[in-house]
Amino acid sequence: MPATKHLDSIVLGAGCFWGAEKRYAAIPGVVDAVSGYADGNGIKPEYREIIKSKHRFDPNNYAEVVKVTFNRNTVSLETILKNYFEGHDPTQVNRQGNDIGTQYRSTILTNSPQQQDTAQRIKAEYQVLMRDEGYGEIATIIKPLDEFHPAEEYRQDYLVKNPNGYCPDHSTGVVFNDEDKAPIVDNTALQQGKQIVVIEPQSYCPYCEKFKENVTNDYQGTIPLTWRYGSQLDGLDITTETWATPTVLFLEDGKEVFGHQGYLTPEEFYAVLGKFKMGDSEAYKVAFQEGTDSRFCKEYDIFKDTPPGVFIDKLSGKPLFDTKNRFNSGTGWLSFTKPVKNAVTYHEDNAFGLERTEIRSKSSGIHLGHVFDDGPNGQPRYCINATVLEFVQRDQG
Repeated sequence: MPATKHLDSIVLGAGCFWGAEKRYAAIPGVVDAVSGYADGNGIKPEYREIIKSKHRFDPNNYAEVVKVTFNRNTVSLETILKNYFEGHDPTQVNRQGNDIGTQYRSTILTNSPQQQDTAQRIKAEYQVLMRDEGYGEIATIIKPLDEFHPAEEYRQDYLVKNPNGYCPDHSTGVVFNDEDKAPIVDNTALQQGKQIVVIEPQSYCPYCEKFKENVTNDYQGTIPLTWRYGSQLDGLDITTETWATPTVLFLEDGKEVFGHQGYLTPEEFYAVLGKFKMGDSEAYKVAFQEGTDSRFCKEYDIFKDTPPGVFIDKLSGKPLFDTKNRFNSGTGWLSFTKPVKNAVTYHEDNAFGLERTEIRSKSSGIHLGHVFDDGPNGQPRYCINATVLEFVQRDQG
């Protein structure tokens, strides 16, 4: 049988289309997901037209939708529709979260009576589950598709073209399969001391995966970092809305100190973490304002004669220098002949009319000090500020 015989499509509206597009595309068996407009008339099916204030509550306005093309031999329409209902709040009328207007309505546009029947059945099943969780009537409109209008090229693959954004997550947490429910978690530990909590959706979020890859997978800092779903925040005092993922929360004793909706670059994450952990301290000024420790500061006195071990980045926790390469330069600053391999970066520094080479942490980007050519036996001297380091003793076992 030709492959095209296996393909089918359905058009789904669940609020802003660029987050939904990526979510559907991640379903195994979906071969294409295209953002577009449908179910309108008397208005141009163009983004700049449908968002005009005069059309905001016009029932004839086009809806933002996604045309999902799928292989019926790999994934069923039922699976796609269950993902659709679980991915937004279908009880909201002409809105999803902060996005308000008829273009954000919940709608399923079918291409056959069979699809219509399947959609009505899945909707009825979900209505029972929603009522059990205290939600009202599902407002999703189910009707035959008239015409699908692909969105402008700049609206397609929006997440790829806007790398520092977020994924809208308006899901209710109500799911068809009890095994897929977000597990109940104990947040007692998150109510104690400083904590970092990152909110992700139960469905796929490319910005969350990017944040893991670029930031959290390598994070080894002493402030614990925990991932949670938006429905798993009981007992925490959160003020930032958590419908955007990732949402990064910095907590102290269970209360939010700072929150950010959306992706953070490593530089942005560590800048916020630096202020959160260090406050207005000498360490913060050294790390982010390229300051210098006082000679023979208290941290130097603590670190100059430690047992064997490794000095780590105060924020990322990544190893920077080993005691095997430490020596007493008599300068009042920690001195090493070399850093841990691939742990630091080198930068030209001409401040104060001097020609120096600055050293920064590769993982967090914080300022560490400078490297000079006057070390022992012709080796370099890495002159490093102790206030931006922490020490981990080597296991002697």
